[in-house]
Amino acid sequence: MRLKSFTAPTMTEAMELVRQELGDDAIIVSTQRAAGSKGVRITAALEPADADLAVAEMLQDSTESSAAEAVRSALADHGVPQKVADRLVNAARTAEISDPTLACAAALEAGFTFAHLPEHSAPRPFMLVGPNGSGKSIAVAKLAARSVLKQRQVGVITCDNIRAGAVEQLAAFTSILEIDLVRARGPESLARVVESTNGLFDLVLIDSPGLNPFKQTDMDYLQALIEAADVEPILVMAAGGDAVEASEIGEAFAEIGATRLFASRLDTTRRLGSVLACAEAGQMAFCDVSASPHVASGISPISAISLARLIMPQPAAPQTRDETFWTEAPTS
Repeated sequence: MRLKSFTAPTMTEAMELVRQELGDDAIIVSTQRAAGSKGVRITAALEPADADLAVAEMLQDSTESSAAEAVRSALADHGVPQKVADRLVNAARTAEISDPTLACAAALEAGFTFAHLPEHSAPRPFMLVGPNGSGKSIAVAKLAARSVLKQRQVGVITCDNIRAGAVEQLAAFTSILEIDLVRARGPESLARVVESTNGLFDLVLIDSPGLNPFKQTDMDYLQALIEAADVEPILVMAAGGDAVEASEIGEAFAEIGATRLFASRLDTTRRLGSVLACAEAGQMAFCDVSASPHVASGISPISAISLARLIMPQPAAPQTRDETFWTEAPTS
């Protein structure tokens, strides 16, 4: 694996440097705010692609304007803030793609960045941060399970000494994965624990307490945890909330260094406006999403095309007789 770091004023510019230097197959292993919060620093690696992802051939029947209007309608249905929606619709129109889903994907690619969390190894620990109830502990368990299934050595640490039963909940998952859950109490304790993991694990995942993004003392404490152990904070945001509130949450967690967004609970919501608003306001890259309550499944990287398919209405695929048998409950 060849590692290289890139620094630029914005996430979009940094990702463009990565593409120019390493190509589209580059894997993002770490992102962080540059020194003094001036720009973004990305560490990327070059490995063979796991799969050759091809975009379907564009349809020629629809007009450019109808595709852009379809994107506008879908974004409105998802409750995307008007400013963000206008920017995406303009990008869809500029792309001159007739298929609405592909036009939406092109707009998302132009307007957002996508930096997946590595499954195999990372130079810095990942700390999952976010408001209380956003799904951080489950996300930690799912990410750990994904890497364990890839035969990687994973360390899991919890700093959540606030929520009742938080440690026990995560311990139940790590026990199944045969991982020792280590508990840290405060910044100094976390620094010692993280230092003790050096060289022992391919990935280190840290569960943080759910804190109020609008309470300065809470965010100061979280900042102290992040700086003490030199970790990369990943914001976990539950889909389906209010878009304005999500924007403010994104801004708050961007201030303490979060540059990637993990969207949770996609299986229990029908509108993604809050997720787009959060990423826009915090200038964060989309990394992974959770779309199942089961720890062993339902987590996957997100890309422009997969996000577009979630946003745009998709025609129902014709079912074969066997598919109908497996996907429909018998009628009485």
